[in-house]
Amino acid sequence: MTGSISTATIVVWGGFVVAFVFGIVASRANFCTMGAISDVVNMGHWGRMRMWLLAIAVAIIGAGALQWFGLVDLAKSIYPRPRLAWLSAIVGGALFGIGMSLAGGCANKNLLRVGGGSLRSVVVLAFLGISAYMTIKGLFGQWRVDYLDRFAIDLSAYGSKGQDLPTLLASATGLSPHAALAVAVAVVAGALLAFVFADARFRSNANQVASGVILGLLVVGAWYVSGHIGYGEHPETMEDVFFATNTRAAESLSFVAPVAFGLELLMLWTDKSLAITFGIASALGIVAGSLVWAFATRQFRLEGFASATDTRDHIVGAILMGFGGVTALGCTIGQGITGVSTLAVGSFLALGSIIAGAVATMKYLVWREERA
Repeated sequence: MTGSISTATIVVWGGFVVAFVFGIVASRANFCTMGAISDVVNMGHWGRMRMWLLAIAVAIIGAGALQWFGLVDLAKSIYPRPRLAWLSAIVGGALFGIGMSLAGGCANKNLLRVGGGSLRSVVVLAFLGISAYMTIKGLFGQWRVDYLDRFAIDLSAYGSKGQDLPTLLASATGLSPHAALAVAVAVVAGALLAFVFADARFRSNANQVASGVILGLLVVGAWYVSGHIGYGEHPETMEDVFFATNTRAAESLSFVAPVAFGLELLMLWTDKSLAITFGIASALGIVAGSLVWAFATRQFRLEGFASATDTRDHIVGAILMGFGGVTALGCTIGQGITGVSTLAVGSFLALGSIIAGAVATMKYLVWREERA
């Protein structure tokens, strides 16, 4: 049992440290996925969007390297599984995009704001966590299963062992898994990098370039912590397991379900079957990192809601993010970087839907403001 405890502890602390650094870097660079979309929609400015895309490209390359060298089997995560729940990815992603626009930021951004003193984000995360938990095990979960998850394509019926692009490419062309992985990573990451660095203004912004690279590498580091260090033989069952993960699979950074499981742990603290997991620790790490940055730069300040309308929008947005994030299997980080790093088709569907939902809502909010 000692080996089990020590491995789980390493995974939990590893997740906290990775997320702690993520929180500092994201705070320093003003990294915000909703803000990146808003910059493009409202001002035509692509700086923060290119930083996000750079982080995605680096995560794809890094995760592919882990897979190539056999350090982490990404097929043992929730993203590349052969059952492609396409409707859940699309609807969940769109609702998450709508929600984060109403709530002024995604789950990651609200965790960062809590560290900066935002009481508004505390309320957002509370409603997000409740909604997410209801979508995992409660009333919303019943709706998700009955009306969304059942619409899926089982790719194993077509001879594919997964929904990720390397596996699909290997099945379609007869390439070896390693060759297909190299081709898929080179094409997708190469296209992203070409677009990102095509802009001279972005190339000259050392802060955004460095931050994009570091954030992508931190996602890779999180894969290594849970998928390599945290993978081993359970001392009691003698089965190979992933220690300290809520999904019982390899995980990287993602923040919707972990907020829900964090609330569950707080409410059922004396339940000995529950413990701090990699995901919960990573959510706490984001808050701690942003808190340290806020105090170090003297930017910490308490803030609340501006009006009743502002409160309403944030609560509605939080509920939509909780439902959408669980239904789509992740948020702008959980699917937008972590999921996409596995090159899973469902992750691309979810990411596209998040962006589409956010863009539509931003345009609506501008229209509402002008009409008022």
